[in-house]
Amino acid sequence: MLDASAILALVHGEPGQDRVAEVIADAVVSAINLAEVVGKLVERGGSEAAIRRVLGKFSLTAIPFDERQAYRAGLLRALGFGLSLGDRACLALASSMDLPAYTADRAWASLNAGIKVVVVR
Repeated sequence: MLDASAILALVHGEPGQDRVAEVIADAVVSAINLAEVVGKLVERGGSEAAIRRVLGKFSLTAIPFDERQAYRAGLLRALGFGLSLGDRACLALASSMDLPAYTADRAWASLNAGIKVVVVR
């Protein structure tokens, strides 16, 4: 399970990109996290065609955000840590699929939610 920050580290060649590159072929992403990635790339001036071209190289499998995920993500709000909706969507889906959540956000290392977190940098 990839958080938006992990995908962006790979796209931008940032620290941690190698750890993400190792798992991206088998990784999945919440549709909410994919929307975050697209939004960040738009902020940097990317067109839809360019963004689709860049992200298309990774063959990401986006998992729809449904009612079950909405409840899981909402309940994770109790953890605090200032987790965004995207953060909680990633963690909720990782939990429901029993997958580790890969992120570039170091604050996730302190989470105690019973979800395996891999901080890539």
